[in-house]
Formats: sequence, C-alpha cells, structure tokens
Amino acid sequence: MLPIQYFLGLSIILFTIGTLGVLIRRNAIIIFMSVELMLNSANLAFVAFSHMHQVLNGQVFVFFTMAVAAAEVGVGLALIVSIFKAKQSINIDDINNLRG
Repeated sequence: MLPIQYFLGLSIILFTIGTLGVLIRRNAIIIFMSVELMLNSANLAFVAFSHMHQVLNGQVFVFFTMAVAAAEVGVGLALIVSIFKAKQSINIDDINNLRG
C-alpha cells in the first residue's frame, strides 16, 4: 500500500498542470481538457482520503462529480463546435467578438 502523500503529490501535480493549461493556453479545447484534468486531480484526492479513512463518502462524491463532468463535456463540446462554425477558430481571443 502506497502512502497517501504519493497520491496527494500526484493530485497536486495534475492540478498544477491543469491550472497552467487554463492560464497559459489560448485554445478552447486545451483549456477544456485542462479543466477536466483539474477535476480529475480533485477526484484523486477525494478517493485517497476516502480510502485512508475507510469510508465511502469520498468515492460517492467522486461518482457524482464524474456524472456532472460527463454532462459538462457534452455541453462544452457543443459550445466549442458552435463557436468554430461561427468563427472558423477556437482561439479564446476571438470568442470575445461574438456579440450581436
């Protein structure tokens, strides 16, 4: 059995990579994947703490979080496709010009 620090360290690394992806990149799909990476790192921390304390509350919370994330993927990709149809680009800087 690995210590919880390994799982939390991996979770912190994944969350940091996701945060940098959101802050640095200008591509909507990359930003979307970075947000999903941040959600998965939080889920990893929930499961690690749930396993450490021998309760299922964290794992149940992860199940509902994954269900919401699946719905988010559907809505987010539909928005990205509609923006691409309108602008022929998925650059975040071009999305600001969609008024009117």
